[in-house]
Amino acid sequence: MLTAQIKSLEDLETIKRSYHEELKTFKYQILICGGIKCTSSQGDEVKNTVAKLIRENHLENQVVIIETGCMGICAHGPVMVIMPDEILYTQLNSEKVAEIFQAHIIDGQVKEEYTFFDPELDENIPKITDIDFLRYQVKVALKNCGIIDYSSIEAYIAKDGYSAVVKVLKSMDNRAVIEEVKKSTLRGRGDGGTPIGITWEQAMKVKSDPKYIVCETGDGDSKISINNTILEGDPHSVLEGMILAGYGIGAKKGYIYLSPEYGLTCDNLSLAIEEARKYGLLGNNILGSGFDFDLEIYLRAGNFVYGEDSSLFVSIEGRRAEPQDKISSTPGIGLFSQPTIIHNAEAFARVPSIINKGANWYTQYGTDTNKGTIVFSLAGDIVHKGIIEVPLNMSLGDVIYKIGGGIPGGKSLKAVRVGGPSGQLIPKSLLNSPMSYDSWGILQEIMNSGELTVLNEDSCMVEAARRSLEFSQSQSCGKCTPCRIGTQRLLEILERIIKGEGQVGDIELLEELSESIQLSAMCGFGENASNPILSTIQYFRQEYEEHIFNKYCRAGACADLVVSPCENACPAGINVPGYMGLISVGKYIDAYHLIRRENPFPAVCGRICTRPCESKCRRAQLDQSIAIADLKRFVSDCAFENQDSLLHEETGLPQNGKSIGIIGAGPSGLTCGYYLAKLGYQVDVYEAHGLAGGVLAFGIPEYRLPNDILNREITLIKQAGVNIHLNTEIGKQIQFSELRSKHDAIYIATGSQVANKIDVPGEELAGVIHGLDFLRSVNLGQEVQVGNVVAVIGGGNTAMDAARTALRKGAQKVMLLYRRTIDDMPADIREIHEAIEEGIEIMPLVAPVRFIGQDKIAEIECVKMELGLFDSGGRKRPQAQVGSTFRLQVDTVIPAVSQSTELPFIDTNEVSTTKWGTLLTNKDSQMTTLEGVFAGGDAARGPDVAIHAIADGKKAAAAIDRFLGGKGILHKGEAVNYPLPTDNDELHEHERYEMEVLAPEIRKKSFAEVGRGYHKLKAIAESMRCLRCDRR
Repeated sequence: MLTAQIKSLEDLETIKRSYHEELKTFKYQILICGGIKCTSSQGDEVKNTVAKLIRENHLENQVVIIETGCMGICAHGPVMVIMPDEILYTQLNSEKVAEIFQAHIIDGQVKEEYTFFDPELDENIPKITDIDFLRYQVKVALKNCGIIDYSSIEAYIAKDGYSAVVKVLKSMDNRAVIEEVKKSTLRGRGDGGTPIGITWEQAMKVKSDPKYIVCETGDGDSKISINNTILEGDPHSVLEGMILAGYGIGAKKGYIYLSPEYGLTCDNLSLAIEEARKYGLLGNNILGSGFDFDLEIYLRAGNFVYGEDSSLFVSIEGRRAEPQDKISSTPGIGLFSQPTIIHNAEAFARVPSIINKGANWYTQYGTDTNKGTIVFSLAGDIVHKGIIEVPLNMSLGDVIYKIGGGIPGGKSLKAVRVGGPSGQLIPKSLLNSPMSYDSWGILQEIMNSGELTVLNEDSCMVEAARRSLEFSQSQSCGKCTPCRIGTQRLLEILERIIKGEGQVGDIELLEELSESIQLSAMCGFGENASNPILSTIQYFRQEYEEHIFNKYCRAGACADLVVSPCENACPAGINVPGYMGLISVGKYIDAYHLIRRENPFPAVCGRICTRPCESKCRRAQLDQSIAIADLKRFVSDCAFENQDSLLHEETGLPQNGKSIGIIGAGPSGLTCGYYLAKLGYQVDVYEAHGLAGGVLAFGIPEYRLPNDILNREITLIKQAGVNIHLNTEIGKQIQFSELRSKHDAIYIATGSQVANKIDVPGEELAGVIHGLDFLRSVNLGQEVQVGNVVAVIGGGNTAMDAARTALRKGAQKVMLLYRRTIDDMPADIREIHEAIEEGIEIMPLVAPVRFIGQDKIAEIECVKMELGLFDSGGRKRPQAQVGSTFRLQVDTVIPAVSQSTELPFIDTNEVSTTKWGTLLTNKDSQMTTLEGVFAGGDAARGPDVAIHAIADGKKAAAAIDRFLGGKGILHKGEAVNYPLPTDNDELHEHERYEMEVLAPEIRKKSFAEVGRGYHKLKAIAESMRCLRCDRR
């Protein structure tokens, strides 16, 4: 090992060879992450345990510990890598380390169960090079972080460290250095993305002495994290970059501006500077070239306004750190009023690689106008959190799903905050945007903040804006009025809104004040403080409107607007905690009546509801969500067993002499009629078919919803005073104009009962039966022959129902073709699992091209699909793979992709419709453009689920009552008392008590109901798992 000062490239090669030769003497090198997140979660314990095991087994000459900087995979720490096998072990503790050491080091066997686990693949991935989180990254600034001993200059040199300094000082003048950096188009990450080569050139041309190089370490928490990751894990790369910058502009002095609370960074950096001086890489006459350059760490005192260079300069100068009236826009005037270059650690760390490998190497990454890579702190609601580095052409969606692993817990993506607390919150419709300055310039965003935070569907955008502004307001230095007072006023408005005290004009006031602050704030920090407000209003304005006008938070995050997340998520607003409490004390009939106050179809929804309430259940954060729908079914079954208990329910107000005509006896029409009848209106429901229930009656198989269950609840609605006229089609048996003259108001709830064609050649062949038509024929008892082999096309509930029904109609093989992945299927997850159990073959990423046959279907020509760009809903668009067609032999094909609405009785000159053919309604009153005519359910919203149709009917009833002079307050029946939550409840982890179901081999041979219901003891136990989030 060289002990004298380095004078040449040969000296570096000597150190490099010596270091590698020493490493080769060890059979294993155990790389242990020494990043702050790993060390703060038993990382030191892991290291000490490994060291102890090495000593106990006398393996000091065979195994060496290398403590590295942050490996970036922070969500899985503590972590270690065993080389040369490249095996990554995660979430370690001393017990796991002991097992790993025995298996891997002693016995030579990988302890696979402790290696990196990929939840999407549901398997362990031992080899570090096979892990998507790491293999999709391109590391330049982070090239050595996590793979070298951060405390060893020799380890850095062994990775070609300081060779760029030798190259420059021996063979390049300063202009050549600047030209290479200019060609790379490397941008500063702390100065709005300005190409640093241009900045260096400007500083070089200024005739002045001295000049300075400054490394700042953060524009906020995430930026500090990124810079500290580099300074802790690879400090010499920053030192080398600053030396090269000093040579380029002619500076002899550099400062690294640090916060004193980051002790590990200070220690590692101090050691690195000391080692560099010892080897003659800092100080006077570096490498005998006559070039002098030295560095000093400056520990700031007191508060510092992040993102404001002038305050940083005056801080180093020993004065109070506050922004100045004019921010220097050129490097001509900076520290001590001298030419100064200021970048952060990330930018400096890239320079040595660019000098060594050339600008062309660096520009191979990125877009035409944005070259290279960028480092981010990936945080929030995402599977794999950590520090990542990606090329600037990688899309935002690929960062989240390829590297980050997507959204955990089955949740969906809602927004991404790019740019830390002062960054914008952008929607999932922009997932195709590349991680480039141009993209975020279009979005009015700042990419140099270093943070990308993912927010899932449970995040409230108004609350997210409030939290961001709260941070900015607390960090304001207070020197200028727009930032000090303006942000406080913004915060006050937002706090009013999330408390349900928002007023008309608040949104416009927020916009006006935010824009004013941007124009008048003294520094960049103040200018950007209102970014979260403006972006959330731009992309999520509806959430602001819901908070202000409806006092509703769709995410269930604003405590003052939410009783409980489950009740808030239920479109019908059912008091879920209340009926959980009643079940827990054995009052099942009371629980039924409590549900029925808000929804006249408890037994139906207990069986076929898509359960949005369960997706918001906080119990899932502990183990599994409560079986809310199954318990609703349980109390409904109990109520039906005691018919006398239902009679008192159907009492309403006296008749008021006004009548309502409802078109369609589906869930929406019957719900609307039920609540209006209880208000004293005469209600007549006109149904074109021979039975009531709409899609509930003919579109859902009996194994999911038995006919007698539906008929019982329809009977109860009729008992409330609703008159149902079957076989009465509007436009034939009675004209729409006649209906209007007969009734005081009309509610159109015809549903979407027409199966859409999929426009595939051969769709007219016999044996091609559309999903809704197929289900209708089966439910009405008509003879349907499906043959032996059936292919169903689609991924929704109708497709799943058709596939499972075909199996029950005698098909020997049922295939379900879906053009996306199984995870993308909109069908209820329970239906998917039960279909697979029954033997239905789901073929994802397959689409039909044409149907083939002579008069009758015989084959389907299919094409394999692959996922391309993201669509506006955040899912990847499927696209056909070239040359991947294949054929399937079939007897029957059932396309089941969607339904549409037909309104032949409507004169579109009188009533406006949307481009989808649905009725255009006022979102608050549900009135159409024709006065006195209301609409809801699928007729207004397009094909949707039953619970939304029920909610529309309930909302329309209140709106119709207001229209006819009432108060719009529904008469829901007698109040039901329920147990209040107590604070002495014990909380124990316990998975859901599952409802019994018929075995697959039995159920697929008949239309018997699959779910068998709860035993009372299980129902009570399940209800007692409720956390009672309604407690206050």
